[in-house]
Amino acid sequence: MQAADEPLTLGVFPRNKATETISMYTPLANHLSERLGRKVVLVTSKDFDAFWTGVTERRYDIVHYNQYHYIHSAQSYRVIAHNEEFGKRAVAGALYVRKDSGIKDVSQLRGRTIVFGGGKDAMLSYIAPRFLLMQAGLKEGDFKTEFAVNPPNALLALHFRQADAAGGGDILHDLAAVKKVMNTDEVMILAATEPLLFLPWAVKRTMPQQLAESIQAILIDLGNSGPGKDALKAARTTGIRKAGDADYDPHRKMTHAVFGPDGIAR
Repeated sequence: MQAADEPLTLGVFPRNKATETISMYTPLANHLSERLGRKVVLVTSKDFDAFWTGVTERRYDIVHYNQYHYIHSAQSYRVIAHNEEFGKRAVAGALYVRKDSGIKDVSQLRGRTIVFGGGKDAMLSYIAPRFLLMQAGLKEGDFKTEFAVNPPNALLALHFRQADAAGGGDILHDLAAVKKVMNTDEVMILAATEPLLFLPWAVKRTMPQQLAESIQAILIDLGNSGPGKDALKAARTTGIRKAGDADYDPHRKMTHAVFGPDGIAR
């Protein structure tokens, strides 16, 4: 009984500064605590390496990370839900070009510069666009690779002609933050993958089934209460929906195609 009452740890991958992560996810941790009748402690990490060590050592009872991260921790964690963002449950990975570039086919990107919106573990901004390039017969070395700090900056680099193409989600050019600083009518989607589920939520596989189901139910019910809606707003997401392992098979297929049988980004 004492073990059952121990606090649950919620780990969130550090795509934002620690102070920002705290402000974004503390309302959600508090809401989970209240609904479960058990303390949920939000744990932040100074960088990705520290976070990933926490995942591999199974320090987190509940974890929120990207699709690539889940694929590589599925032996220890079970996905229970996924984010809904901008009112969408899934988004395609895409390659963007300027409309005045004359580029009409992915194969025309051979020898060109492509900027990706994040690191090699970014599902929508690197892995999915790389999969599109591979489908067109282009492998690493057939084009010049650049990285922007985030997906919006990748599109801005394309806009300012610092690259010939950009990788990112197919909703990127619809974002208000992007439209404020560039005319998105000047770019177009050259190619896109099938829609891919947004960021997953997972629980430790050793967690009792009843507790896991309770956490899942609370997450997918957030939009139906005032405190829940406040938690969603703070986390900058429009909802959380149910998900299972098979929902991430398309992500696995692309990851293995891009990185090889072990699917590890290098």
